[in-house]
Order: sequence, then structure tokens, then C-alpha cells
Amino acid sequence: MQTFDLIVIGAGSGLNISSAAAERGMKVAVVEKGPMGGTCLNRGCIPSKIMIHSADVAETIKKSNLFGIKSKISSIDFRKITSRASNLVDKEAKEIEEAIIEDKNTTLFKTGAKFVSYKTLKAGKEIIKGEKVIIAAGTRPLIPKIEGLEDSGYITSDEALRLAKQPKTLTIIGGGYIAAELAHFYGALGTKISIVQRARFLVPNEDEEIAMRFTEIFKRKYSVLTEFNAAKISKKKGKFIVIAESKKAKKKIVSDALLVATGRIPNTDILDVKKTNVETDENGFIKTNGYLETTAKNIWALGDIVGRFLFKHSANLEAEYVYDNAILNKKAKVDYTAMPHAVFSSPQIAGVGLREQDLRQKGIEQGIGHATGKYRFINSGMGIALQDNEGFVKIFADRKTKKILGCHILGSEASNLIHEVIVAMKAGLTTDSIQNAVHIHPALSEAVQRAVNSIEW
Repeated sequence: MQTFDLIVIGAGSGLNISSAAAERGMKVAVVEKGPMGGTCLNRGCIPSKIMIHSADVAETIKKSNLFGIKSKISSIDFRKITSRASNLVDKEAKEIEEAIIEDKNTTLFKTGAKFVSYKTLKAGKEIIKGEKVIIAAGTRPLIPKIEGLEDSGYITSDEALRLAKQPKTLTIIGGGYIAAELAHFYGALGTKISIVQRARFLVPNEDEEIAMRFTEIFKRKYSVLTEFNAAKISKKKGKFIVIAESKKAKKKIVSDALLVATGRIPNTDILDVKKTNVETDENGFIKTNGYLETTAKNIWALGDIVGRFLFKHSANLEAEYVYDNAILNKKAKVDYTAMPHAVFSSPQIAGVGLREQDLRQKGIEQGIGHATGKYRFINSGMGIALQDNEGFVKIFADRKTKKILGCHILGSEASNLIHEVIVAMKAGLTTDSIQNAVHIHPALSEAVQRAVNSIEW
């Protein structure tokens, strides 16, 4: 048995801790079966955004006539698009692995692993034990139980980012942010898209108005079946056949490829965390307190496997706190104030803080009074220039304190526009901070300021 001062399971944000601990002279083990860099680098945010930019370019070309430019796409080199993303992330993953191997204080176990007893893992053929253990092993695609799905040859987001050949038709089961982003990627490049979503709207975790408007826009571009369940999957002559059912109707969808994007599940079952006295909730996510301590002493957890926020930026934040708490022996609760997110589809979505449905519930239960401001992009100079008829900013503030409670944006550059609100909320500033700040005219950010100006107190 090999013993270590620290074992880090997962080579995503957990590497922020392992590398810092190794620099302090600790004997560290990193356990990761797949390529280094975690889901974000290899199967998520980085390759998807590289590829989505190609879709954004294609969509811009298609809309060029709006701006007096006649153009058309003569061909799509799909293999080049996906290979560009794969080559870039594979190169970075390899460089990270080489750096880990070269570190004299770090041992890499590039293998699957599972707990066999308290703080003790079987990593491949080796048994390793850590004085302290950090679980940052992430999640994997959730595969629903649908008749005929298991052996059909479906793909998940993992494979969808590495296809060499573009399907002419694609059916997507699921309607969350992964489905929305991949529908945009394939759809903008010419694939005919069908989406089967059991909820009333796509991206149902967003503010309800954002989700409703986004769904309306997607229904104009793609075949979107909301409040439908995929009941049966079959394959005939190389084609996927999906039978989708609602309370009132049954639909048959035929396509070249089938993408399952119905959510994520934590890898706690693969790790067999119960063997190390780590408790999980009903969905398999690791239970942690405010310090990211698990139910087992000297074992911490962070990132997607905890299930608070499934974002790379939240995992990086949690890694900072775990380092302080586990390695530096501090005692600091994670500050999740103003945790933002974005959906890089078309249109883009970005949000931070409470949603309208949250405020309605809190208003009923706690008597919180809030005021709402809203502003459409098309009413601004840059909105007119961009011809963004769909975009808008929606912001909520406390009537008494004027503190910002939440902000949600749909439209061009939403993922960038949200940041001045994030900073204001993190700093505890009021809406006055945005209202009184001079905004460049006619930048699109004026829409955020004007949304604040429109609040009726």
C-alpha cells in the first residue's frame, strides 16, 4: 500500500489543489482515468465553445442580407470544425499530464478507482491511502430508461463534440442547456433538428420568461416538441425512429443520429463512496457542509459531484475554499454570492441571482417586495445596429434597499453583458451603482442601465 499526504480524485478543478499542495512539499496522488483537465476541457465548455463559434459565424453569414450584404455558405468542412476543437483540447490535456508526471511531489494514477475502505482506494492494481482526500470526480451523462434506447447507437454530448461526419438530421432527447447549445451548433451548420422535451419549455431552469421566449425562438428554427416524452426508440435501415408521446398526441421522428441530453449524474456510484463513509443525497450527489467537508473526517468534495452548481467557474471557486480549509487548515464557508451562468446558444442566455418564479415564491413565504426593470435591445442604438429584435434585459431589486436580487438576459452578448451586474451584486451595491455609472453610447451595455432606469419603485 502506498500512502500520501493528499489524494485528489479527478483532474479537473481538483488539479488547482493538487498542484498547490505539491508546491508546499506535500506528497500528492492524482487519480484520473481519462485525459487531464476534466469535463470542461475535454468534453464540455472548451471544445463546445470552439465549435459553437463556427455555428455563430454560419448564422451571421445567413443573416448578412439584413445588413446589405448578399452572401451564402458554399460548403461546410465539418471534420475540420470538430478536429480543430479536439486537437486543441487534446494538446492541452497532454501538456497538463506531462506537467503532473514531471512534478516530483505528485504521482499520477491514470486509471479507474473505487474506495475499498476509509480514505483508501484501489486505483488500478494499486491500493493507496491518503491522510486527506478530495473528491472532485464530476458527473457523466444521464441515460434515461427508454424502450430500445440502450442498444440503439445513440450519442451523448461526449461523442457529439467529436463526430467526424455531420448528420443531415438529428433528434435530441432533452431540452436543457446542453441540448440548446448542441442544437444551435448542428442546426446553424445545416443539420435538420428535432427536439423532444418533456417540460413545458426548453431551458426550464432559467427565469420563466426567458425560458418561454427562448422556446418560442427555437420553435421558429427547429422542430420542437414540448411536453412530450420519448416513449420508444428503434432503428431501421440505419435510421433512428423515435416515438414521442404527450397527453394528447403521438409523433414519429426519423433521423440519422440520436443525441441524448437529459442531464448529468454524479460518479459517486463508480467510486463507491459509501465505503469511505461519505454520504450522498437521493440523487447520488455528495453531501457537504458550508466548508465542503463531507460526512467523513478529512474528506472534502467539490465541483459537479457535489451538485450545488454544475459550472466550471463554481468548481474553481470551491477549489479555492477546499485548499484553504483542507490544506491551510482555515475554516471558511464558501461564498456563492452572485453565482452566474450562461447558455451559449442562439440567442445567448445569461443569468445571476433570483428568477421571477423564485421571487414570487419568496414574496409569498417571506414578504419580500421586489421591483422589476426591463429593456429590449432593439430600443437601443446598438440593438438597432445588430438587428436584435429578440434580446432583452430583466432585472430585479429589493424595493426597500435597492439591492439587486437577480438579472436575466436573452440576446446578443448576454454572457458578457451580465458581468457588470455580477460585480455590483458581489460588492453588495444597489441599482444606483449601475444607474449612475456612465455607459458608453451606443454600446449594447446601455440596455442593462436602461433596464435599471425602467424600474418603477
